[in-house]
Amino acid sequence: MILASLLLGAGPISAHVSLETLTGSTHPDAWFVISELRFPRTVIAVVTGLALGLAGALLQSMTRNPLAEPGLLGVSAGSGFAVALAILLGASTATLTTVVAQLGALAGCGLVIAATRVQGLGNDPVRLVLAGATLSGLLLALTSMLMLIDQRAADEIRFWITGSVAGKPLAVLATTLPFIGMALMLVLAVAKPLAAMSLGEKAAVGLGHHPGRIRLMVTLAVALLVGSATALAGPLIFVGLVVPFITRAIAGPDIRRTLWLCLPVGPAVVLGADVVSRLVAAPAEMPLGVVTALIGAPVLLAIVRAGRMPSL
Repeated sequence: MILASLLLGAGPISAHVSLETLTGSTHPDAWFVISELRFPRTVIAVVTGLALGLAGALLQSMTRNPLAEPGLLGVSAGSGFAVALAILLGASTATLTTVVAQLGALAGCGLVIAATRVQGLGNDPVRLVLAGATLSGLLLALTSMLMLIDQRAADEIRFWITGSVAGKPLAVLATTLPFIGMALMLVLAVAKPLAAMSLGEKAAVGLGHHPGRIRLMVTLAVALLVGSATALAGPLIFVGLVVPFITRAIAGPDIRRTLWLCLPVGPAVVLGADVVSRLVAAPAEMPLGVVTALIGAPVLLAIVRAGRMPSL
């Protein structure tokens, strides 16, 4: 997928010319496109896919719900709304945008945890997703209202609604990689306790783990991952659903194996969607968020219609 991302694009530079350029031939225009346009968006797509894949797997394990996903439950929408509000208020630095995205994602995670505590809601995957969809819709509506207030900020805010990894310099990673690094340390710390919690909270306590502390660490990790991904690419929906669905099909229900497999599968899904977004409407590009929705919606329907959603 990395190679496809470097070779394929919506512009006039063909895959053959791009391959020749990568193997040493002199094509100045092609080299500029690859090095300045395709390479940065490839790296950003890899980081975004890794973050959203891990976040989805963590959310599903914590809520024991195979339909839990940052985009469906309002975590991504909360992050995007916070960024949109910050832009409207005059925020412009990448650092501030990243921090605000983390706070918005943290608020969304808090609402997810609160929803799982509602009687009868946390144990019903479909009802939880419907509640999350309602929250996401509300936040997206509020974000749209912000666009009407200030036309100057409307173009910037529109990015957070559609989602894209195009046109971003590699410098944006400088503000997000530290947060992702902290999240990865939290993932390493909670992987084994989450596997124990899959046996039930009483079993986890009997093995010496503290469910409340584990939930807090998972919440922080998800907020860091989703906030970073949103700061990089906007609110991308369904990635956190598709990636764990694929990894569980390969690795089984063990959350530790699922988390490890999310590292390559997450970037592969986002890279594949980004390549499709360049080619499906060439010479124009379709927003990445639209492509991820088109890919993820059938997966969601397949899980629901199967009628035998795996117990996490």
